Amino acid sequence: MKLAVIGASGFVGSHVVTESLSRGHNVIAIVRHPENVKVNDSKLTVVKADAFNVEELAASLKGNDAIISAYNAGWTNPNIYNDFLKGSQAIQEAAKKAGVKRILVIGGAGSLEIAPGVQLVDTPQFPAEYKAGAQAARDYLNIIRNDNELDWSFLSPAILMHPGVDTGRTGKYRTGNDQPVFDANHESKISVEDLSIAILDEIKNGKFIRQRFTVAY
Repeated sequence: MKLAVIGASGFVGSHVVTESLSRGHNVIAIVRHPENVKVNDSKLTVVKADAFNVEELAASLKGNDAIISAYNAGWTNPNIYNDFLKGSQAIQEAAKKAGVKRILVIGGAGSLEIAPGVQLVDTPQFPAEYKAGAQAARDYLNIIRNDNELDWSFLSPAILMHPGVDTGRTGKYRTGNDQPVFDANHESKISVEDLSIAILDEIKNGKFIRQRFTVAY
């Protein structure tokens, strides 16, 4: 396939690019700073584009089979809430202008329900420094849920998904929908490598079209 990865130089996006290339896909890496893409591969094309510029994005997305959005407005950005919503909606509009129906959006775990009617982001234990970004992802999920034109999927990673989850690439994961997937120790975690496997598997198999899903061990 020909895949467009938005935010391809970020923590998740860079691993998605690596996994995509390992499967033989042609990848368009869409980034703000092309110099941050460190991969050299004949199947990789790096394109500079502004996530807020719908026309520029649409030109980059045209001709792809699917879009994987790892867009992040920046955890230290004081305007992360508004910027994430603005960028995500611009990507959604650009996908339509480009005629690419299949899009997978990587959101956050904050909107997962840890009890009936209670989302993780609304609990006292949720880290304050991530709250605005998590709220933005939660609110964008509610926006894209009303989109009946795109074949979208929204992925909430496990609660713990950072470099400290050092299991690496095992190829194993379990899926869920609106509640976290917990292991025998009541932990919800996954490595970024296995998250990338789950993303590419969903692009291939389309089990969660117009649904939110989550993955963890």
